Amino acid sequence: MTTLAQVLAGLMAFVLIVMWVLEAFFYKARALYPIFRIEPGDEPAVRMWAINVGYYNLCYAIGLLIGLWLVNAGSIDAGRILVIFCLASHVLLGLVLVSTNRKLWLSSVGESGLALAGLVALLAA
Repeated sequence: MTTLAQVLAGLMAFVLIVMWVLEAFFYKARALYPIFRIEPGDEPAVRMWAINVGYYNLCYAIGLLIGLWLVNAGSIDAGRILVIFCLASHVLLGLVLVSTNRKLWLSSVGESGLALAGLVALLAA
């Protein structure tokens, strides 16, 4: 696995951890309403999905970090497959996001862009 692929996968893990924190703990913050596309008063209704999606992101981040650790610990094939799965999942999730609401195209790019770059770097090597 190339250094570029590892850096992109690591960055994706970092982004997912940041999103976990925002979604699981700060979904009520008014500054984040545009990102989450919610309105004042919607917080109780979105609580379940925001926290749940946040923890999905944490699980994928952990998967990426374990995959990177496996690659660097000598279990290259196992680590590579785990990283491919996590990155490919987020490419698909980004496509699903924009297909459900075209106004979420920027969020879709955020969800899938870095993952796609990492996947391309990983598979091109």
